[in-house]
Amino acid sequence: MINKVNDIDRRNFLSSAGKGLGLALMSSAAVASLFENVKASVKTIDHLSPIEAAANEDFWAAIQQAFSVTRGIINLNNGGVSPSPRIVTEAFVRYTWQQEDATAYTMWQILEPQSETIRTGLAEMFGCDAEEIAITRNASESLEILLMGMDLNAGDEILSTTQDYPRMITTLRQRELREGLKLNLIKIAVVPENIDQITEAFEKAITPRTRLILMSHMINITGQITPVKAVCEMARKRGIETIVDGAHSFAHFDFKQEDLGCDYFGTSLHKWLYAPKGTGMLYVKKDKIPKVWALMAAEDTNKNDIRKFEEIGTHSAAMRLAIGEAILFQNAIGGKRKEERLRYLSRYWMNRLKDVPKVSFNTSFDPAQSCAIGNFRIDGVDPVQLGSYLMSKHKIFTTPIVHPEFTGTRITPNVYTTLWELDRFCSVVEDVAKKGLPKA
Repeated sequence: MINKVNDIDRRNFLSSAGKGLGLALMSSAAVASLFENVKASVKTIDHLSPIEAAANEDFWAAIQQAFSVTRGIINLNNGGVSPSPRIVTEAFVRYTWQQEDATAYTMWQILEPQSETIRTGLAEMFGCDAEEIAITRNASESLEILLMGMDLNAGDEILSTTQDYPRMITTLRQRELREGLKLNLIKIAVVPENIDQITEAFEKAITPRTRLILMSHMINITGQITPVKAVCEMARKRGIETIVDGAHSFAHFDFKQEDLGCDYFGTSLHKWLYAPKGTGMLYVKKDKIPKVWALMAAEDTNKNDIRKFEEIGTHSAAMRLAIGEAILFQNAIGGKRKEERLRYLSRYWMNRLKDVPKVSFNTSFDPAQSCAIGNFRIDGVDPVQLGSYLMSKHKIFTTPIVHPEFTGTRITPNVYTTLWELDRFCSVVEDVAKKGLPKA
């Protein structure tokens, strides 16, 4: 297991991994200065445990300043896509200008080869071999590569849940219609009393025809963390392969591939890693690479190469390379320290609202079952109307959730979110719970 990237700074990470690739190290004074500011702030809380550091407002005030977000809107919808810290944006702009100079040469001969540095950094974060990591555009692309690229026969069953991401269910529905596969969707409790209930639900649904399990590591609409390792171990004993949708878990809470035990993993990097928009990651266990067809055809000579999944035609090198600065920012803060801060922020507003009459939750308070994402509801208040009111009247941006099995409002703060912003949000919700929404 490679963990060196956690102990090295930006210069070492990029210069060591990029030796011989001509990487323009520290060429941007702005990037260098921003990163030094983050490192200096981290030194002030290095002696604290992650839980202690989570409540240190002086430290997190410095991290908040690493972002250039507006304070005119309280953004509590960081689940779909997140702002990048300035260190990432500055790097992205720098790489973009660089590739505009003699583009066909600069982009393909100088910049694109440096993506191998990024592959190494992502592999170190995930705890796997770099030859098992493909750089994609988002979680959907990563997962569709798998769902469309695996050989399955008519009558084979794929097991997932009714709360999994709609685009992935749509993908499997298409294969179901075209090829006669069977998609088996199970229901799981919105707030399980015990996380083992989820494992049991999967186990009960397995049949002799089950060939594949697709499960979200963190369910996007409730923030429910699922027992991936238990399900993967159970599946492996039965010869069933496992795909994990890690769109909301990677760089959100702290884990490695060995903590999951999955065969395949897909995620977006523009969510919790704060990388440029349109960046993602795909993990395929090395011995399984040859059996998965590329979504866009690749030469047969690349059959065993993880890079066959990156054959998408012309694309910007700038987005890929700026992932490096996002990794640096993540490692500077520390994965566990960031996880505890995100959980601290979610519990801050959840604990304030939990005893408010008419307010209830679609998210567990158990730290093993949730982190930054929380979902609540107000009896008698439509979440879509609530979302419109919060934004139009108070400039608080949230995510209404309307699902066949439940409704609610998803709240997703981030490391740049202040406690004052959460207090303001809670005050408005308390007022709505007491008085209802104002009549138009």
